[in-house]
Amino acid sequence: MFTALTDYVRLARAGWTLTRHDALIPREFAHLTPTALQVFGTLTRIGARGRARRPGERLASAFERLGPAYVKLGQFMATRPDIIGFEMAADLGRLQDKMPAFPEAQARREIETAFGQKIEDLFTEFSAPIAAASIAQAHRATLPDGRKVAVKVLRPAIERIAAQEFRAFGRAARNIETLSKTARRMEPVQFIETLKASAAIELDLRMEAGAASELAENLKDEPRLRIPEVIWPLSSRRVLTVEWIDGTPLGDLDALDARGVDREELAQLVLSVFLTQALHTGFFHADMHQGNLIVDDAGRLALIDFGIMGRLDDVARHTFAEIIYGFITRNYKRTAEVHFNAGYITPEHSIDAFAQALRAVGEPLQGRNAAQVDMSRVLQQLFDVTAMFDMHLRPELLLLQRTMVTVEGVARLLDPEVDMWEAATPTVRAYINKAIGPQAQADKLRIATRKALEIAPQLPHYVEEIGKAAEKIADGRVTLGQASSHNNTGARAILLFAGAAIVALIAIIAFR
Repeated sequence: MFTALTDYVRLARAGWTLTRHDALIPREFAHLTPTALQVFGTLTRIGARGRARRPGERLASAFERLGPAYVKLGQFMATRPDIIGFEMAADLGRLQDKMPAFPEAQARREIETAFGQKIEDLFTEFSAPIAAASIAQAHRATLPDGRKVAVKVLRPAIERIAAQEFRAFGRAARNIETLSKTARRMEPVQFIETLKASAAIELDLRMEAGAASELAENLKDEPRLRIPEVIWPLSSRRVLTVEWIDGTPLGDLDALDARGVDREELAQLVLSVFLTQALHTGFFHADMHQGNLIVDDAGRLALIDFGIMGRLDDVARHTFAEIIYGFITRNYKRTAEVHFNAGYITPEHSIDAFAQALRAVGEPLQGRNAAQVDMSRVLQQLFDVTAMFDMHLRPELLLLQRTMVTVEGVARLLDPEVDMWEAATPTVRAYINKAIGPQAQADKLRIATRKALEIAPQLPHYVEEIGKAAEKIADGRVTLGQASSHNNTGARAILLFAGAAIVALIAIIAFR
């Protein structure tokens, strides 16, 4: 009871802040609500600030005032333009993850508590905060051996604050889902659960350290890419220390031009790096905005800040690749079949009709560069198509969708003429060849052969079981029906023997 009351108090406080920014029932959308809500909205807008700005801008300002959990909520809302509209998604997408820094003395205490040593024993230099975000802030420091490092420290009590806010979010989402079928289709509870899970990972900096290490290992064969090294002895749940990387952020176009960086090549590299992560390893940096991308002094693309990562299993990766490849090759029928096979579209719909709808989305993109395509209109059309065929957003693809939009924006910033399809083709084609090409089939056959060889030592036992079952049947001690009900021993033996024999025969023919 007390917990529920606390949650509603938090939600009421948030509601008050939203009304002060005309972001609870924005006047632009009030006519879509029932009369009672229109009246309520009119009353709440009395004295509201910033009413000349767009609804998304007002909502972003309110979230910034409400604190870290709301900043994260706004950033995740920006990944759902199908629900909130593209203008509002764009406004929330610019929601800054910048917050006032907490005192340096508190950061020092956190570090000393984490490692049981004085800050002077750990670093020869330790700066004031150089950047402060909703979850943590960063300091520049120097190790005793002279290496420059970045030290990330969680905000004091951020775990408790986030837990309380997400609990309130969850209660609000459950209430919203009871309102209407339309609200349930938006899946607010699932949305909040995804946001909560993502935030939980961000609140344990050991997870970020592990992510940086895994990504570096996955991409070690890409010479044009750099991932900062984790300093493991100085990393813990609330403190993360990594190699410092000097360079130029991708958002500073003048500085990139002054250095003579080929922005067209860099745009294609950003796209390639993202697709390589998502397709070839299934583990990708899910916050690839220009502030987290740097061109280092050697001209390599460096990724930083690994708090938000995404994973795709083999099935999702394969589906994602085939969908992209289907659009690239204009094979809309195959693209439609992939959606049905993955269960994204239910069987009562027509594959041919869905392929026709996808063609209407894909054909206008062929042979056109980013400057000639309004990607927001394309995505809106795609969302309209998926809604028409009752396709719900897959939770595991939420971060992928968000990252794709972000990466597309970075590439367009670097090179407004970039051809997204052409840039994606080599990486996608390489994955398709790897996943379903001749080499992939040979690998699958080798696996099947290995399994057959594992079964082979048991073949005498299976033959003996078959003989015993045949004797019982011949003597009339058991009927075939009884044999089936008696754990199917004989049937299983026959099937296993036949399967092993067939696989072995195929292997012999294939590898003779």
